[in-house]
Amino acid sequence: MIKPAVWRYKAHMMRLLLVLVSLLVVFCAPPAKEESPARFVIIGASVLDGDGGAARFVNVHVEGDTITAVDETEPADGVETIDATGLTLAPGFIDTHSHGDSDLSLHRDALAAVSQGITTIVGGQDGGSPFPLAEFFESLDAEPAAVNIAAYAGHGQLRQEVMGDDFRRAATEEEVEAMRLMLSEEMKAGALGLGSGLEYDPGIYSETSEVVALAREAAAWGGRYISHIRSEDRYFWDAVDEIITIGREANLPVQISHLKIAMVSEWGQAGRLIDTLEKARASGVNITADIYPYPYWQSTLTVMFPERNFDDPVAAQFAVTEISTPEGMLIPTYKPEPSYEGKTLAEISEIRGTEPAETLMELIRDAEALRAAGEEGVESVIATSMDERDIERLMAWRHTNICTDGELDGAHPRGYGTYPRVLGRYVRERDVLTLPDAIHKSTALAAEHMGFADRGRIEPGFKADLVLFDADAVIDRATPQDPRAVSEGIDKVWVNGVLVYTGGRTTGEHPGRVLKRE
Repeated sequence: MIKPAVWRYKAHMMRLLLVLVSLLVVFCAPPAKEESPARFVIIGASVLDGDGGAARFVNVHVEGDTITAVDETEPADGVETIDATGLTLAPGFIDTHSHGDSDLSLHRDALAAVSQGITTIVGGQDGGSPFPLAEFFESLDAEPAAVNIAAYAGHGQLRQEVMGDDFRRAATEEEVEAMRLMLSEEMKAGALGLGSGLEYDPGIYSETSEVVALAREAAAWGGRYISHIRSEDRYFWDAVDEIITIGREANLPVQISHLKIAMVSEWGQAGRLIDTLEKARASGVNITADIYPYPYWQSTLTVMFPERNFDDPVAAQFAVTEISTPEGMLIPTYKPEPSYEGKTLAEISEIRGTEPAETLMELIRDAEALRAAGEEGVESVIATSMDERDIERLMAWRHTNICTDGELDGAHPRGYGTYPRVLGRYVRERDVLTLPDAIHKSTALAAEHMGFADRGRIEPGFKADLVLFDADAVIDRATPQDPRAVSEGIDKVWVNGVLVYTGGRTTGEHPGRVLKRE
């Protein structure tokens, strides 16, 4: 038997020996080689740097995730050279109103986005957001996607967390305070600000004072406010006044989501709207907007009834005459009767033998029964509500940037076609915008509106989010009948210096990052 003292002595010497061996391994082992960051140079392209100025023929040097030089310097020996002669190089497009956050985990390659040149998407829109954002951001850090993502904290989400199913009323002071504390945590996690959807449940039941109180909390963190305003049709002008009031009282930048005039009797009022916004800006309210290039929107059938009076024939008749037409309402999703999917309200009315207004009420009634049973995604509508002349004037407003309002696997063609549609139809075919202006509205202006300091420009020190495209051929192909058709003319897309799209295909790389409020 070994005596305890001897055993302890031998054990001590063994531990000492192990420590000495470990130190020898550390100090004597050759140093690990550090991999040099990837380097490449794009030559021959017509470069639009995002500031709205004319194109330049310069070489763009990239090292790792950063643009290191924009000049006429030739590539160094051994550096990968990409000949882009005949093509246009721009900063990657920043989608300031995206619903890609809802299914990014299922579509990490983000084909819908990268195939049209998008390198950054901004979620947390229309009052909804992943909750809590800290966990969402952590999941993206652990398993990145092909695109960068930022997010607002959703007002509707906060309201749901605090009020549950009892949301069809004004919030109490205690409930607003609880929302404020939650928002503080979301801002701490890196939210860009507060996002609302005041035309949707549960936000539609909130009072302006509630939103102002929360917007003030966002402002205290240096945040912003973005909103699907309370009405885009019946009460449109009051809704515009409300977001201006929120910006003034909370003293923070405010942005109107997917700017539109979506009521027939208001068509032609784009000039009045721009004047209203310019006056607000002149008074000190930093109000901006984003817009998508389509005359039709997508939402639920219920959104056309702001009083939620789905059995009111007057409200239903207003919806099918002032907001859209039976022929202009396409039903892409309808779980109570899947055979209706892909048909218009006019076609469904003919099948049922009822007038369009009555058909609309019946469709909602059957859908609400499924919702009450806990079913989600019961119905949706793509409704033509806007006039192209208004779209063109609002798109050209100097404080409007481009967005998609799209999903990565949605039924509206904006999810796949927005930016090529702007470049092909609104720039090349209609001369609504110049090419430099369209790029500015898709990049540097969008970055400014979201508060991104190192994205949206081709300048040394900026991140290498880039899109290479054929300005003479770029065009959208997605339609309501084929919403996932990939656009043409987008040649290559890089995110943080990594190629994510080329030759009409995604590369399988996932270099996207979470972009937090700066």
